[in-house]
Amino acid sequence: MATTPHEHTVLPPDDRSEPTGLARGLRATHGALVGPDGSEIALPEELHSVLRDVVEALSQGSAISIAPHNTMLTTQEAADLLGTSRPALVGLLTEDKIPYSMRGGHRRVMLNDLLGYKERSRKEREAILDTMATEGEETGLYEATDPAENTR
Repeated sequence: MATTPHEHTVLPPDDRSEPTGLARGLRATHGALVGPDGSEIALPEELHSVLRDVVEALSQGSAISIAPHNTMLTTQEAADLLGTSRPALVGLLTEDKIPYSMRGGHRRVMLNDLLGYKERSRKEREAILDTMATEGEETGLYEATDPAENTR
């Protein structure tokens, strides 16, 4: 019987030497998971990469949250994930930039919708910067600036 994935937070251990050693081992290997009985299972690169990132974060004292993409987030959780304030996130929701639903009197955001917005925003920023750089080159702005003065 398959279980439904759920949100899970793992706090770093008090003694970080174990995850630090494990992080070194994961960087050096290319993916086999060994069970308690000694059985080995080959790991796809994506899963190996995720495990490497989790162990690295734990070894540095960071907590890790794991959530399936269909997870509903509160506006504060969504704002934290975007690195913005809750009022700024609510503005994005009311401008229909990110879909949301109402649960009682509270807005909820699907994690996959939030991640989609984050990726779209990244691509938009990248395109704007590319356009600005191209326009700067075409208009000679890079040549118009004085060379940096050597201060050493």
